[in-house]
Amino acid sequence: MLKKRYLKDLQKIVGEENIYDDKAHSLAYSYDATREHYEPDAVIFPRSEDDVSQILKYCNKHKIIITPRGAGSGFTGGALPKNGGIILAFEKHMNKILEIDLENMLAIVEPGVVNMDLQKAVEAKGLFYPPDPASEQYSTIGGNVSENAGGMRAAKYGITKDFVMALRAVRANGDIIRAGKKTIKDVAGYNIAGILTASEGTLAVITQITLKLLPKPKFASSYMAVFKSVDDAMNAVFKSLASGANPVAMEFLDSLSVAAVKKKLGISLPENAGALLIGDVDGNVKEEIEFQLGTLKSSFKENGCVDFEVAKEKEQREKLWYARRNVSQCVTVYGSKKLNEDISVPRSKLPVALKEIYKIGEKYGFSVPCFGHAGDGNIHVNVMVDGSNEEELHKGHQAIEEIFELVVDMGGTLSGEHGIGLSKAPFMDIAFSKEERQLFLDIKKAFDPNNILNPGKMGL
Repeated sequence: MLKKRYLKDLQKIVGEENIYDDKAHSLAYSYDATREHYEPDAVIFPRSEDDVSQILKYCNKHKIIITPRGAGSGFTGGALPKNGGIILAFEKHMNKILEIDLENMLAIVEPGVVNMDLQKAVEAKGLFYPPDPASEQYSTIGGNVSENAGGMRAAKYGITKDFVMALRAVRANGDIIRAGKKTIKDVAGYNIAGILTASEGTLAVITQITLKLLPKPKFASSYMAVFKSVDDAMNAVFKSLASGANPVAMEFLDSLSVAAVKKKLGISLPENAGALLIGDVDGNVKEEIEFQLGTLKSSFKENGCVDFEVAKEKEQREKLWYARRNVSQCVTVYGSKKLNEDISVPRSKLPVALKEIYKIGEKYGFSVPCFGHAGDGNIHVNVMVDGSNEEELHKGHQAIEEIFELVVDMGGTLSGEHGIGLSKAPFMDIAFSKEERQLFLDIKKAFDPNNILNPGKMGL
């Protein structure tokens, strides 16, 4: 619990109306999508970068822990105040789009800007911000950068890091730093913006983000391909891309995911589908759309596709994407708690990876619905357990450990977009050597020697 004099001193920085230590705020900021529960001692809503600087300088002096937080929509506990201290929340004040530069095709935003709000604002000016996590309607750009969020369109356009041009951030001691430039090319000095991206608030507090924008494509179309088996679908993924297809998205649902969506949402999807691939293509001429759809259809048919449909109406397209964006909530039909992991492997390894993951599920007696971004090799693996059964939970974590070992052996990684946070921290030794882990600790110490910024995350 924070000393009263600390709260009074911090009130002088941000005003009484922007700092709270009551039970209601403690509870409201104690959760994220993991459903784990850790209460902070106080919640502060900074008004500006200067507020952030003064807060961090004060907290560093008094060894008060700070946890930066966007919308709290993360799946790994990155924004949870496990060690108490202060939540630094950006949604109240630092939530403005500061500039949309049409000539240089970039946007400058504060960390509390909601992803979808930015997308709509730039599209209204004929530009395009591709990163679109499933949480795009409420997740913030600051959180997206801190976790290096992906999304459906990553197959063609990449993930958040591919659009971060520059950052402003505050170190633990209150120093304000600039990382990166507005220029397309910048090879002067260390890539500090790259280091801060995906750092989960453990190195510095991001206060401003400069993002690359693209011209908005004039045409787009959605497709759905039906396969008899997951193996057929996974082979079709990398073989179609190798044959020249360049889809915006290529999303995968296995039969368990399809059944869950039909049951929970009542959406009509193909009967007896072993797997679905759902996606978009885009371009600036209609011939490009036709070429992409034709290439996908031809390659899919060569690899076991039994039906290929193109969404002819906006309503049909929206229904497909509504099903995909909500599958995560739907798979709870298989268990009260899902151990949700977002493994990533080289695309050519997808057929073997999924086959072995299902075997691990069978070994432990768990349903393991899988879905996700097959076009970039990033699959959401959901080990479904009874959350009230400690023995089953333990077995679930054993299954997850085996899955991580399998994935790393294939040249893959623990996380494609959710980050490490608290939930994956125990598995960092699987993916990184002792020397690599020590390097992470050395970088952490250089930025935050008193370890006040989000301690415990990423195993730091």
